[in-house]
Amino acid sequence: MDHIGVERDGRVAVVTLNRPEVMNALNRQMYAELEQTFRELHRDPDAWCIVLTGAGRAFCSGDDVKQIMLGEQREETVTRLREVRPRPTPAAAAMLECDKPVIAAVNGPAVGWGMDLALFADIRIASEQAKFGELFIKRGLVADLGGLWRLPQIVGPSKAAELLFTGDVISAQEALAIGLVSRVVPHEELLPAAMGLAKKIAANPP
Repeated sequence: MDHIGVERDGRVAVVTLNRPEVMNALNRQMYAELEQTFRELHRDPDAWCIVLTGAGRAFCSGDDVKQIMLGEQREETVTRLREVRPRPTPAAAAMLECDKPVIAAVNGPAVGWGMDLALFADIRIASEQAKFGELFIKRGLVADLGGLWRLPQIVGPSKAAELLFTGDVISAQEALAIGLVSRVVPHEELLPAAMGLAKKIAANPP
């Protein structure tokens, strides 16, 4: 795969979003690779826990708007946004249907679909450098890829409405205060913290 990396450490699989030159923005190929990766891990008896993180300075900056506007995924994006009842993308469905615990190690900005991607994880640990924002409203869109229903489950309906209606970007500490993440750690300790938790989970019976 070109844009999704998978490494193993015992029973823990580390999945890395790997387009650091564009802050791990998602294009059509990356969506397909993400779906394939989680479908495979779902079926893999040797993967008992998954850590999801981003390469470079961002977790995920959302959709690759430049490639959408250039036409690579313009038609399918427009079709999706026009649906009366938006449905999760295949990549989102693959994450949600995966029966392995998923820990998002949020190493930097997670905005737009990047924030929704973190929401699909079961547990979120944030670096002090992490930021979160449902920026869809800034472009006249709704968080149709999961944030609209997943965020209220995590932080409650009132706070979710505030974030969705304003598009505000919040810090890691603010995310901790509202229960969006379970802990905030120094940047250099993020992956060790996530891996430590993943190994603790994987040590339990399947």
